[in-house]
Amino acid sequence: MGAAGGLTNRKWIEETLAHRETGAVPYNFLFSPPALERVQKHYGTNSIQDALDFPVRMTGTTSVKPLYASPAEYGDTITDEFGVVWSTSPIDRGAPIGPCLTEPGLSGYTFPDARAEYRFEHIGEWCKRTRDCYRIVWIGDLWERATFMRGMEHLLLDVALHPEFVDELLHGIAGFILETESVLFDRFDFEGVALSDDYGTQKAMLMSPDDWRKLIKPRVAEIFALAKKHGRTCFLHSCGHVRPVIGDLLEVGLDILHPIQPEAMDVFELKREFGGRLTFCGGVRTQDLLPYGTPEEVREEVRRLKREMGKGGGYILEPGITLQDDVPIGNIVAMIDEARKPG
Repeated sequence: MGAAGGLTNRKWIEETLAHRETGAVPYNFLFSPPALERVQKHYGTNSIQDALDFPVRMTGTTSVKPLYASPAEYGDTITDEFGVVWSTSPIDRGAPIGPCLTEPGLSGYTFPDARAEYRFEHIGEWCKRTRDCYRIVWIGDLWERATFMRGMEHLLLDVALHPEFVDELLHGIAGFILETESVLFDRFDFEGVALSDDYGTQKAMLMSPDDWRKLIKPRVAEIFALAKKHGRTCFLHSCGHVRPVIGDLLEVGLDILHPIQPEAMDVFELKREFGGRLTFCGGVRTQDLLPYGTPEEVREEVRRLKREMGKGGGYILEPGITLQDDVPIGNIVAMIDEARKPG
């Protein structure tokens, strides 16, 4: 199991990003808390990443609102450093229920301190502990952060009615991310940065591609340019249909696109069109196959993805979204075990 030819995990991913076949397709898996508890119990471990030797490792800067904030620990709501109120949940990340910007303007608003020391306290030790793997650090969200701060419906109206405000808001958020990157690049040794920034629905983009190009593309370009200046790989998470702007993302330096939801895009068409220039991470169906399919159907789909998406390198196998509690343990195990088989 694992990389072929005696490669280290880090080298395995580097070869994959260089679009060279290694004899084995790398993989990565992200779990919601209840799914993680079940899979770790099955494999008899407190660290599934270490037990199964995942080649990619990911962490992020610390927030006063953890990604998964349990109601038992934090109560029914929690406020993040941007001033957004979130509901808490025992099974997922909760939802932004209290935007901090009730009007289309930034008058009186102060962005949080990107250089606050608590945000980085764990990263040095994590970098050392995972040094043999390909290490990616989440640096935040841009458009998605704006939707949390303003509310999705209001922000989409602002794109049409108050584009200058949207531009100013995204400029401020991008500044926070750029400051975050600067601290990370000055202090720590790791391979890539990840931006979480959903642009798509199931069938289309949330906004027109032209609006995306006017408002979002220049900010993503700044964020990726700083990463490239410091020799880091650029990873973007965007759920949904983002096919119209993949070429634009390549223009601004994207290396890895995640999670290529197969319910929203034809992943094999993406491979044919962009596979020589872009690495894809994701592709296992999470809306029907994983929760409702059989273990053998899961295994067959994993084999197909490894065979077709993995051809010529440039592919990391992963589900099309973080694994939730609705996926039977038998299907999770079938996916993981089949992914880890050589070839």
